[in-house]
Amino acid sequence: MENILVAGANGTTGKQIVKLLKASQYFNPIAMVREREQMEQFSNQKIDVVCADLTEDLTHAIEGVDKVIFAAGSGGKNVVEVDQEGAKRLIAVSKMANVKKFVMLSSMGADNPEAVEDLQDYLEAKQNADEHLKNSGLNYTIVRPGTLNNSEGKGKIELKEKFNKQGEISRADVAQTLVRALHDDAPKNSTFEILEGDTLIGEALSASSAVVS
Repeated sequence: MENILVAGANGTTGKQIVKLLKASQYFNPIAMVREREQMEQFSNQKIDVVCADLTEDLTHAIEGVDKVIFAAGSGGKNVVEVDQEGAKRLIAVSKMANVKKFVMLSSMGADNPEAVEDLQDYLEAKQNADEHLKNSGLNYTIVRPGTLNNSEGKGKIELKEKFNKQGEISRADVAQTLVRALHDDAPKNSTFEILEGDTLIGEALSASSAVVS
């Protein structure tokens, strides 16, 4: 089984990612949390957990890790230091550790932050993090969902390199897409957007294998 570091494991989407990985026959989750008091909820479930802060040294967090999912976020409080520079720190140590894939949870609009004025700072941070990953030399997948909601997952999405519309998607389906992107047959070095849709997640990703950016 491959060890998957989940940055942002204590978040709403992060917890769903960890749960999916735990149920998988291919992956072993390593939940990365910022506070020591957040560790117990995972260790009680016999899930590996590491305490690490994205604003500090992350070398210890990457030990023994095969692949990474970055699903962390500051919730708008510290977007440059966490969403941007924190991602860059994790990318740097991932490269040093020769991780086999880095899956980034980004956001629709990250390719054009100026178009969404009230989210411009956040989207600029995501854009900078995404570009840093693209230029890192790591094998990557960047997933840019629409507006997240807490609806029940359908296991189906609509996937395009770039939509010309807005839309929503459940955190559950985003989590499933991020986990599916870890598989070796998933798109390599690709960036795509996802919304709720009618195509099974696995089929949508297989069909997008030709989408490389």
